[in-house]
Amino acid sequence: MINQKPTLTKTLKLHQVVFMGLAWMTPMIFFTVYGVAFEAADGMMTPAYLIAFIAIFFTAFSYSRMVKAYPISGSAYTYTKKSIHPKVGFLVGWALLLDYVFSPIIAILTFGIFMNTEFPSIPVFVWIIIMNIVLVIVNIIGIKSAARISGISVLVQIAFIVLFCTLIVKDVLSGDTAASSLFSLSPFLSDHSSLSAVFTGASLICFCFLGFDAVTTMSEETIKAEKTVSKAIFLIVLIAAVMYIAISYLTQVAFPNFAFSNPDNAAYALVQLVGGNLLSSIFIMVLIIATFTQGISSMTSVSRFLYALGRESILPVKLFTAIHPKYKTPVANIIFVGVISFAAVFFDLDTAVTFVSFGALTAFTFVNISVIAHYYIKQKERSLKGTFVYLVFPLIGAGFICWLLTLLNKQTLMYGLAWLIIGFIYMAIRKAWITSKDKSSTTRKKLLQQKTMSDNLTE
Repeated sequence: MINQKPTLTKTLKLHQVVFMGLAWMTPMIFFTVYGVAFEAADGMMTPAYLIAFIAIFFTAFSYSRMVKAYPISGSAYTYTKKSIHPKVGFLVGWALLLDYVFSPIIAILTFGIFMNTEFPSIPVFVWIIIMNIVLVIVNIIGIKSAARISGISVLVQIAFIVLFCTLIVKDVLSGDTAASSLFSLSPFLSDHSSLSAVFTGASLICFCFLGFDAVTTMSEETIKAEKTVSKAIFLIVLIAAVMYIAISYLTQVAFPNFAFSNPDNAAYALVQLVGGNLLSSIFIMVLIIATFTQGISSMTSVSRFLYALGRESILPVKLFTAIHPKYKTPVANIIFVGVISFAAVFFDLDTAVTFVSFGALTAFTFVNISVIAHYYIKQKERSLKGTFVYLVFPLIGAGFICWLLTLLNKQTLMYGLAWLIIGFIYMAIRKAWITSKDKSSTTRKKLLQQKTMSDNLTE
């Protein structure tokens, strides 16, 4: 027992998993993408968020089914490998690496940009280095520490959103805005906007929901993971949907004619319109906190995903499955991610987002297909209820996600294809190396047997 290898320990409860997922998703992302989403949806953000929620809901449902079948850390890689085929699983895992590896890079880069805005004399790269080191330390100390910090951050973000919405409601009821009533169909109906614009906006807004899937990588550290993670997935998506739809509805009711010249600072202008300089200062502070904890949560997720790939021998086993005996965390993985995250110094946000988008949508597609393969085909769940739950629902989810994939620009798809080709090459080299190693091992055994037989005859 003294020499037993340390393993991940189950310590996370439902509320901690939900906080980690929301921290990865970042509720404040509504404001960071506000200007771009507003233009894409031609101002009709409320129906766009509603459609995005419906699109993501089916995929979230598929994740909740698969985590019950396989409550381990591999997420989409494990689900695809066990339900469809190991080679398909490998490529899905390889694509998912883009999502998980570049997520902390986005968080660290965004943090650096925000801090540089507040303190222009300190370069962005200095903030990137400082944040990266802090994220590594927090993650090494333990997942409960990360969950605790994430929980505080999420509560702060929700508190700001509640304050923001309360001020809007107060303005509307007091008649200080252009709106005459708190209840209106105008956010859902418009003469100047088209349905195609709403769907275009929804395709972009879907990325505001990314993060619910990341909690599946924490299954081996979650108490009763089959039930807990499944519930957490739905709670994360529902909480996010309520917040996003509520903010978009209230802002459209209160400021139907709101306009801006620069989409990058549109949210700042909106916040200033609602609460003046004081609220806008609080807004920047909360954004910085949100970005920091997004980095913590995303680094936690990718380190656990690398642990799963190491355990499957896809990555070097000794390095990627090492668990710290005291902290019970994959220290080598966390440091590895930290080293990669220094690349934030050289990347821009657009490039990093393209990698995340391709990886996430590819994984989502195959998780939906995995539900059909596991439950409907292998487990033969083909009753009327089973047909809807394990065939119709995942088909709708896969259809939505495939449609979103087609909306990605050509450059993103080319980057994604190039990454998959690298994956094919790596898989071929790895297979050849394992085959060569097995042959060498077999040859050594035969030679040893022959020597033993020769020695016995000589005696």
